[in-house]
Amino acid sequence: MNLSTTTILIIKTIVLRFLFSPATAQASSCSIKEFPVVRNISELPQDDYELGGLSHITIAGSLMHGMKEIEIWLHTYSPGAHTPIHRHSCEEVFVVLKGSGTLFLASSMHEKYPGKPQEFHIFPNSTFYIPVNDAHQVWNTNDHEDLQVLVIISQPPIRAFVYEDWFMPHAAAKLAFPIPWDARCLEAPFKYEL
Repeated sequence: MNLSTTTILIIKTIVLRFLFSPATAQASSCSIKEFPVVRNISELPQDDYELGGLSHITIAGSLMHGMKEIEIWLHTYSPGAHTPIHRHSCEEVFVVLKGSGTLFLASSMHEKYPGKPQEFHIFPNSTFYIPVNDAHQVWNTNDHEDLQVLVIISQPPIRAFVYEDWFMPHAAAKLAFPIPWDARCLEAPFKYEL
């Protein structure tokens, strides 16, 4: 089969438009098929998701990469930045890579609201574990440098419940699902299994 120069040019144009269209660029960041064994973290998609000083990278995720049991994130908090007060029905482990801050943790699921949290100083090379359904908040309380943490969660994608304050009743906490970095890849309704 001999294709004309015009036909080849049209095919190349269509392929290039497809490869570089915003829809394809979006899909490729969520593609399970394109998950190489070795990747450079600095080349992975990074976004603040309008969360005021929090930068997020999904290193390995359920929706983006097909992970079934765990998900791994890299979070960087600018000075003063923090997560909302929240809880989720999965385990979570943090490894502090650089910077320092404060972990607020309320282990009071059996009460009507989280209550006054315990405060823990976090620092480089420290690690901490968040038990299932414990309300918590990570805060960069260092005025001079970013706080960077590696986050490992079980049972992705997570469903988080967000609190306005530590005395908001558990029943009034707002469901955050999907969380911002999963929303881009969640094309169909997700069946949550316990």
